[in-house]
Amino acid sequence: MKTSLQLNTGASVPALGLGTWKLPNDKAEAVVTKAIVGAGYRHIDCASIYGNQQEIGQAFAKVLGKNVKREDVFVTSKLWNTDHHPDNVEAACRRTLEDLQLDYLDLYLIHWGIAFQPGGDLEPLDKDGWASMQLVPIQDTWRAMERLVEKGLARAIGVSNFTVPMLADMLTYANIKPAMNQVELHPFLPQVGLVDFCKHNDIAVTAYSPLAHGAVDDFGRSVVAELAAKYRKSVAQILLNWAVARGTAAIPKTADPKKLAENIDIFDFELTQDEQDSLTALDKNYRTCNPIGWWGVPYFA
Repeated sequence: MKTSLQLNTGASVPALGLGTWKLPNDKAEAVVTKAIVGAGYRHIDCASIYGNQQEIGQAFAKVLGKNVKREDVFVTSKLWNTDHHPDNVEAACRRTLEDLQLDYLDLYLIHWGIAFQPGGDLEPLDKDGWASMQLVPIQDTWRAMERLVEKGLARAIGVSNFTVPMLADMLTYANIKPAMNQVELHPFLPQVGLVDFCKHNDIAVTAYSPLAHGAVDDFGRSVVAELAAKYRKSVAQILLNWAVARGTAAIPKTADPKKLAENIDIFDFELTQDEQDSLTALDKNYRTCNPIGWWGVPYFA
């Protein structure tokens, strides 16, 4: 079991990190502090749309350079859809750095491959309930992302929620190849083809929602519970071990101190190939995160 992944930049990213989506603002500082100082996390995943970066920044200010060296903690954040215009990318990144109280990001991702009209609403909808889109080519956004690397604001850049056709198109024009594609991955949505495409093209993959928000109870409790009993591990630990063993990073979110310690304790056992395959076979093409319900856009159609 590898404890880290190597990016195409040469940098390494810890294979198990802390996700912060839906981490409550009033708990974010304490949870991130506990994760880094108490539980040994060295990979923290953030995003401007999560609305808790200022609180996470308080945690970073408290521990980085004091309890832990800044260079020993890998920090990711993401460009939101309303900031895709190349005139807005650097300003958005600088706001994130200010919120997180950092001088640079280890990785900055385009959060979704869709641009929204900028303004006061972060998820603007038209009269029909569809996302109000701004006609900005991803190529233009990516050029601005590349300039962040040139200026030292981000050590690496990548994407999130990108499909194979979107990545294939990006590879035709990228001067800096995306270092990461962060997508929803778990045994009920293993996305084998997408993961294989990324690996073949030297793009690392991070699994968000790796615990499928409890969907194991609906689709695979018996298979996962049997493995949990065999290895004397929790269901969550089995799912996270599966994610890391297949060569992806995973970023489970929790505010529970017990689960915080439990989620990172997955490197002392290894599933057999048959057991890995039995989990992958639970594929239901089940998404916990599908923007068609938010923006009316059949993004994954």
